[in-house]
Amino acid sequence: MDALPLVALVAGSAAVAGAARRTPVPAPLLLVAAGLVAAYVPGVPEYALDPHVVLPLILPPLLYTAAVDSSYLDLRANLRPVALLSVGYVLFATLAVGWLSYLMVPDLPLTEALVLGAVVAPPDAVAATAIARRLGLPGRITTVLQGESLVNDATAITAYKVALAAAVGEGATWAGGVREFALAAVGGVGIGLILMAPIHWLRTHLSEALLQNTLSLLIPFVAYAAAEQVGASGVLAVVVVALYLGHRSWQVDFATRLQEAAVWKMVAFVLESAVFALIGLQLPVVLRGLGAYEGWEAALYAVGVFAAVVAVRFVWVFPATFLPRALSERIRTREPDTNWTAPVIVGWAGMRGVVSLAIAFSIPMTTHDDLPFPARDLVLFLTFTTVIGTLVVQGLTLPPLIRALKLPGRDERAETLAEAQAQSQASTAAERRLDELLADEANALPAPLADRLRTVLERRRNSVWERLGEVNAVTGESADDVYRRLSREMIGAEREVFVQLRDARRIDDEMLRTLLRRLDLEEAAAYREGES
Repeated sequence: MDALPLVALVAGSAAVAGAARRTPVPAPLLLVAAGLVAAYVPGVPEYALDPHVVLPLILPPLLYTAAVDSSYLDLRANLRPVALLSVGYVLFATLAVGWLSYLMVPDLPLTEALVLGAVVAPPDAVAATAIARRLGLPGRITTVLQGESLVNDATAITAYKVALAAAVGEGATWAGGVREFALAAVGGVGIGLILMAPIHWLRTHLSEALLQNTLSLLIPFVAYAAAEQVGASGVLAVVVVALYLGHRSWQVDFATRLQEAAVWKMVAFVLESAVFALIGLQLPVVLRGLGAYEGWEAALYAVGVFAAVVAVRFVWVFPATFLPRALSERIRTREPDTNWTAPVIVGWAGMRGVVSLAIAFSIPMTTHDDLPFPARDLVLFLTFTTVIGTLVVQGLTLPPLIRALKLPGRDERAETLAEAQAQSQASTAAERRLDELLADEANALPAPLADRLRTVLERRRNSVWERLGEVNAVTGESADDVYRRLSREMIGAEREVFVQLRDARRIDDEMLRTLLRRLDLEEAAAYREGES
């Protein structure tokens, strides 16, 4: 296999994603647009999206990194709305979109229409949450969207298998569908519960950060493959393991956490960029099989299915938001009050993505009787147009919609105050522990070194409070920002001297690397990297 197209895909998508960070356009939208354009550039090879690659090799790491960064406590607190979206809505969308598509498209049998409904049912696991984080949506909405995206793929894949069995003539029944769904859900969660504790034990007992991070890269694939091997949901297995490991990440040593954060950030960036570019690059493949339909006719069907997908989500979201609150005093008491703006945002944030396309491409060419699968090319086309339509239309309009609704964003001052109070309590405990240790003769330290420990501790205690204080009248920086900037300048001056000494052959390269690593660690301690 020629590796050059793969290298070109990764390099090109990374370049576009990097450029997107300098524009107001969300990276997923720019990547899809770039893929659509590149698909017809002479010399660009044809990229066929292979479901046997996307589902077992790309989906698990994307789910893993999203789940590890999620809050188990927040998801548990919002379990009801998350379940209503990730399970209830996906099943409702499968039936509703399938039925509406059957009514709108004359050549689409009902069983194939239900296959289409299952394929386009799950919102994308990356696009909505990426936009939500960038726009600073209220925490509860972001948590609900994240939770939905972590579980809905499992529901959609199971619904697709049941609908496909009926479409290809394998005699699927409602009872069989319920059994398959229960097996996938219970089995996936069960496999995750079985794997999570041993994997965490292994992570905490490996002595080298390099080995621990190698294990970290294998975890999503192991969990996914183990569940799929017994007919359970690999998606749920990955999510359960990742939530557990993320919740207990504090028990892993600092070197592993630092390396792991950098490694997974890079992996997620590369995979997300390539995935959205791949969506756009599928256009020639999708159009090639559409010869039996006139252009205007296919476009009309595409608009109809897109409208059905958008409308059905609102039909579900509004009752799912307000009916439980109206019927249950307990829910009204336990959950914060809400108004119509939150379901509008959740309803409009239903962008579809690569999982829908991968499932559509996995539709077999023939039925159980070796006859051509009816309307396969049409289902694939309607899936593609729905994915593109939701990403472009909803993705581009979601930011101005959020601004127009004037949703309360994150209260950064309140968050900083909570951080400062937590740091103050932790520093007090650390100071007490230091006094206890220094009282023991076995821990005797020269006064300058003991004072240095106290100074570092005091610096950590004060740094967060300083962010709440006055800013520099000239630069607009807080005292903490100025401290970090000056610290980096000093470390930069030291770094230049070390390099000059190496160039003058007064130290060798091995010693230079040792000295530079020491400076890098000090710089990392002095300067907290901001959110990208």
